[in-house]
Amino acid sequence: MQYNFLNAFQHLKNRQAPATGVWLMHGDEDLLSQWLIEKMSPNWRQHNMAISRMDITSAKSWQAVLAELNSLSLFDDNKAIIVHGNHKPDKEALAELAQFATSNPSNCLVIISDKYDKKSQNSAFFLLCDKFGHIIECHLYQEQQREQLLQQHAQDFGLELTKPAWQMLMAHTQHNLLAAYQSLWRLSYLYATTDASHPTHFVTIDESQLFDGLVSQSMFTTFDLSDAMLAGDTAQVAKILQQLKASEEPESLVLWMIAKDMRNILSLQSGASYQSLGIWQSKQQLYSKALHRHSHDATRNWSDALYQADQAIKGLVQQPAWELLYQLAFRLAGQPLFH
Repeated sequence: MQYNFLNAFQHLKNRQAPATGVWLMHGDEDLLSQWLIEKMSPNWRQHNMAISRMDITSAKSWQAVLAELNSLSLFDDNKAIIVHGNHKPDKEALAELAQFATSNPSNCLVIISDKYDKKSQNSAFFLLCDKFGHIIECHLYQEQQREQLLQQHAQDFGLELTKPAWQMLMAHTQHNLLAAYQSLWRLSYLYATTDASHPTHFVTIDESQLFDGLVSQSMFTTFDLSDAMLAGDTAQVAKILQQLKASEEPESLVLWMIAKDMRNILSLQSGASYQSLGIWQSKQQLYSKALHRHSHDATRNWSDALYQADQAIKGLVQQPAWELLYQLAFRLAGQPLFH
């Protein structure tokens, strides 16, 4: 069965039972498939399903995927396996996949791939997913669809924008989905009073409130720090850290962002893929730059340094936490403060 993205997003958002069986998400916008996974994950966890990610690097990779899908676990009731790749299963794997899809499975297999064109949609794999599973095209063809999707995200944040405010937001973000989403997320911290336990109460945002919110966003955030560190822009890193410290940004939040980027680089050095780590396509080039700057030897002590900063934030060591955060950020940017 095939769904357009918006219908699938709404369906998964309201779904009470965990998604099971075979799901194929194809398209050129990685952000959309990631949002679908985010809607699936809470139900998976609630029903004690183990979530894992695998890469399809060749047709033979399907044997490992199917083996994992059918293996038993002592600790989890069932499994949700998210695989990334464009290689289709061979005849043998296709038969096993059909058997899984038609056996009323309690496990879930999600395949995330590039867009299937008209010709590719006649392949045996695509037709199997269409007949026995669920296919979602991760693409939005009209600006109205992008606004509808962002409206649903706004509701999740407890926000409701007026029509002029929506027009201003879309113009400000140049109709970029990720930029608009990040703006909504930041606006929720300024204005929204709701949480997950009060999903029906919304704060209305008009043009004036949106303008004030966008102006406040002109200040640096930890997202900006991440971009500067990965790009190796030490001057910008220093500027952002100075402002974050002056505005009393929580030290734990700054450390969380630095640790996330450092651990992603360590995982990439160990052979993990961008997709398996959930790194958006828009940031992959920045991570690539950082990878070229750092050898395995240079990153060897990163985990110990992160632990030391965490201890400082908790007051368990006497060294100032911000001093260690500066050291970590400059180390990630490729210019350690001390050699």
